[in-house]
Amino acid sequence: MTVTEAEIIEGCKAGKRELQKALYTRFSGKMFAVCLRYSKNREEAEDLLQDGFIKVFHSIEKFMGSGSFEGWIRRIMVNTALELIRKKKLDFSSFDIEHVESYSDHITDMTTTIAENELLAMIQDLPAGYKTIFNLYAIEGYQHNEIAEMLGISEGTSKSQLARARHILQEKLKKTELNYRPQAK
Repeated sequence: MTVTEAEIIEGCKAGKRELQKALYTRFSGKMFAVCLRYSKNREEAEDLLQDGFIKVFHSIEKFMGSGSFEGWIRRIMVNTALELIRKKKLDFSSFDIEHVESYSDHITDMTTTIAENELLAMIQDLPAGYKTIFNLYAIEGYQHNEIAEMLGISEGTSKSQLARARHILQEKLKKTELNYRPQAK
């Protein structure tokens, strides 16, 4: 028997353990991927996932059904990750925006020649500040003013961090593309 999302939500609001487990089972994979994007390693991502789901279960009464339930859970996971980042007091060094504006605003079509897991690994290898801004902007869809407010930084810092992250990714993609080119015989 398949349980609907509405039944899971109502069951979780009523504190039913089997429906809390159903919620975790249904969303933990996707949310773990979110947590991994903001973490330095798998263990930290697992801790974020656990902390995030605790918050989901504690605040599920606040979900009123407007908007996507998955999106609501994702926001909790992202906010949980950002809390950890703020606690660590990451250095969001600002770069001179005039120097980074010359970098392309788009990662080139080279991404089609590499596997998704390779691209995710490249993002994961970015310095923590760059990775955070890149994830919030490029993957989560936040705007620079929202990112600045969430992280307590200026919009210019957010923009320069994103530009620098993109530049680093482009350089990595160029190196990867060279590895994928057939060798002349």
